[in-house]
Amino acid sequence: MKLALAGLWIVAGAILMAPNAHADIKVGIVVSGSGPGSALGQPQMRTVAALPKEIGGEKIVYVTLDDESDPTKGTQNARRLVIQDGVDILIGSSLTPVTMPMLDVAVEAKTPIISLAAATAIVQPMDDRRRWAFKVVPNDDLMAAAVLKYIAKSGIKTLGYIGVSDGYGEGYYKEVSRLAPTLGLTVTTHEVYARSDTSATGQALKVLGTSPDAVFIASAGTPAVLPQEALRERGYKGKIFQTHGVASEEFIKLGGANVEGAVFTGEAFTIADDLPANDPFRQVRDELVSAYEKVNGQKPNIFAAHLWDAVTLFKRAVPNALKVAKPGTPEFRAALRDELERGKDVYLNNGLSTMSPADHNGYDERSAFLIKVESGKFRLVK
Repeated sequence: MKLALAGLWIVAGAILMAPNAHADIKVGIVVSGSGPGSALGQPQMRTVAALPKEIGGEKIVYVTLDDESDPTKGTQNARRLVIQDGVDILIGSSLTPVTMPMLDVAVEAKTPIISLAAATAIVQPMDDRRRWAFKVVPNDDLMAAAVLKYIAKSGIKTLGYIGVSDGYGEGYYKEVSRLAPTLGLTVTTHEVYARSDTSATGQALKVLGTSPDAVFIASAGTPAVLPQEALRERGYKGKIFQTHGVASEEFIKLGGANVEGAVFTGEAFTIADDLPANDPFRQVRDELVSAYEKVNGQKPNIFAAHLWDAVTLFKRAVPNALKVAKPGTPEFRAALRDELERGKDVYLNNGLSTMSPADHNGYDERSAFLIKVESGKFRLVK
C-alpha cells in the first residue's frame, strides 16, 4: 500500500513538472454541494462563475467538486485535485468535519488550503499540519467571546446549550463552556443533534427542563432553525442566541416568526447596508454582489462570501508568488503559502484580516458584529 501511494506521488510530481503544467494557475475547490451542508455549499458553487478568470496576467482554471457533506468524499476529492489535476491551491470544504482530513492531503502535497468552514481547530494550535492551512471564516472563539460578553451584560445568568454533533457545534461548546464562568454565566445543558435530523424536540425539552434565562444554539444553515423552532413552539419566551452560521436568507425564510429576535455575532457582509456608504466593509460587499448578480441574477449570501474572500486572499498572493516560480511547481505552491501568511489589513466580507506565522485566521474583535433578526431581516445591533 505504501509503495502504491509513493507511486502516486511520483506520478503526481511528473504531472506537475510537465511543460503544459505551467500554462495556467489551477485552483481546486471542494464544497458541500449536496447533503446536510448543501445550504452552505450550493451558494459557493454558484460563486465560482463570478470569480476572476485572470490574475497577474495568468489564466485561472477552477476545478470544483462536490464532497456531498462527507469527510471521506472530501478527502478523495482533495487527493484527486492535487494528484490528477495538479492544482496550486485547495479551497474548502464548507464544513469543519470535511475540512479536517483534507488538511492531511494539503500537508502531504505541500499545497496551501483555505478552508470555508468555521472551527478554530482548522488553524489552531499551529503545527506542521496547520502550517499549510488558512481560513476566511472568523474563529469560533472570537465570535463566542463577543456574543457571550453581550449576553453577560444583558443580565443573563443561566444559559442552555444546543449544538450540532460535529466539529462546529463541539468547537463552539468548548469555547462557551470555557468562557461562561469567567463572565458569571452558568451553562445548564449540553444537548446535541445531527445536521441531518428532522426534529430537535427532545433536545429542546431537556433544555426547558433546566429553566435557563437564555439558550445558545450552535448550528449552521437551515438546520439551525430546528432547535429555535422547537423552543418557541413549546412556549419558551427567553432570549435565543445563535452563531454566525445562520447568516443566510434561507434561515429567516424557513424559520419565519420562530427565529425573530435571534441574536448572534457575525460578519460585516450580513449587515453591510447598515454601514456608511464609504465603509471599506460595505465596498467589499458591493463588489461581490455586483459580480455574483451578473452571473446568477440573484444576491449572494454569507456562504458565497466565504469563497469570494478565499479567492481574494489567493488573488493578493499570486503576483508575488509568480516572482518566485511558475504555476504548477512545488516552489510556486510554497510561495503562495508564504504570501498568504503575509497578508495585512485585508478587508474581506468576513472581517479585517492580518495573517502571521502564528495566526492563519487573522481577525480580531473589529470583525465581530452584533446582529439581530428583526422584522425578517438581519440588522446591526446598535
